[in-house]
Amino acid sequence: MDLTKLQLFEQMCKHAAKENGLQDLFEFMIESMLVAERNEFLTANPGNKGNGYRPGSTYGHGRKLEFRIPRDRYGNFHPRILAILRNQEDEYDRLAGVLYTKGLTQEQVSDVFSRFYGQHYSKSSISRMVECVRTQVKEWLERSLEAYYPVVFVDCIHIKIHRKRSVSCEAFYVVMAVTEEGRREVLGIFNMPVESATGWGEIFDRLKDRGVERVGLMVADGIRGLDAVIGEKFPATPLQRCVTHLKRGLLAKVRHGDKAALAADLKDIFRTGQRNYTVETAWAGWQDMCDRWGKDYRAIKMLRNNADYKAYMTYLNYAPEIQSMIYTTNWIERLNRDFRRVTRMRTAMPNEESVLVLMGNVAMENKAFDRALPNITGDKSLFPE
Repeated sequence: MDLTKLQLFEQMCKHAAKENGLQDLFEFMIESMLVAERNEFLTANPGNKGNGYRPGSTYGHGRKLEFRIPRDRYGNFHPRILAILRNQEDEYDRLAGVLYTKGLTQEQVSDVFSRFYGQHYSKSSISRMVECVRTQVKEWLERSLEAYYPVVFVDCIHIKIHRKRSVSCEAFYVVMAVTEEGRREVLGIFNMPVESATGWGEIFDRLKDRGVERVGLMVADGIRGLDAVIGEKFPATPLQRCVTHLKRGLLAKVRHGDKAALAADLKDIFRTGQRNYTVETAWAGWQDMCDRWGKDYRAIKMLRNNADYKAYMTYLNYAPEIQSMIYTTNWIERLNRDFRRVTRMRTAMPNEESVLVLMGNVAMENKAFDRALPNITGDKSLFPE
């Protein structure tokens, strides 16, 4: 029986008033449009015939829409409407990826989709949705690198992950560099159970495999043995140890009432931006400080002649304009805070891959890295013409 346009409209309005009626109409509409498109295709291709249907689905208003997709005998029919629906599904996949990388757990992402689309999505479904993010991050973390980086910062962040039915705090090695154009860039993020100089040696080998040949200056905290590893992997690269870490360690060695005075002495020793202030002058100030404070604190007295502490003064060999940028690991520690922000909503991460996805996405999307650092290229020993 043929219905008039008005009769069809009235019947649709009645059905839409029923429970889930609107979703049913969406399914009817999609399926009827697919059938009409196949009819046009078969008319334009005589000799071909319809060959049943296959199930299809998409996201709709209130719940998941399910319908039948018509097929032809030779498999040549590809509905244009279906391509539009697939583009919509790609948008939802990207949305799930954004929510996940902003700190929501898979369960929380599932709750968001359930609220807005009326359908519960399992962890495996959400995992499939964020697969595109995993692929992008994996490719980015394995990309080829430049042959030379003027400054490289290295540090570790420790994050709890599940492994063998237990939770442990594991090290994630982060390597951030300043490029020859004066911009910051994360070169790699790597996982090992603990941080060690040997572990850094393996990381440096991986960076070399991806193209790195030379590093102008390495900036790191006080991990033991790192200077020897750098000397082996990048023989001509000086090491600048983080002055902020040194100050924290020394202030922890004195009583509370002496902290302000010691902090003032350390600030005077580790000056920046003064053209005539040299390593030799700073070393003399260091020894004088150790003599004075060593009268009351034996732990400080024992540092007086330890030449390893000259590695905290390497920055004075470079242009005064960049000294405040290279004498600490502050930049990479700020990045580590961003990493913690997206992982702290989880008591423990399910595995190391999930941590690398989150951290890699944060590093990829860091807008601050798009801006050139002011005056950083002023030192021609690190940034030659």
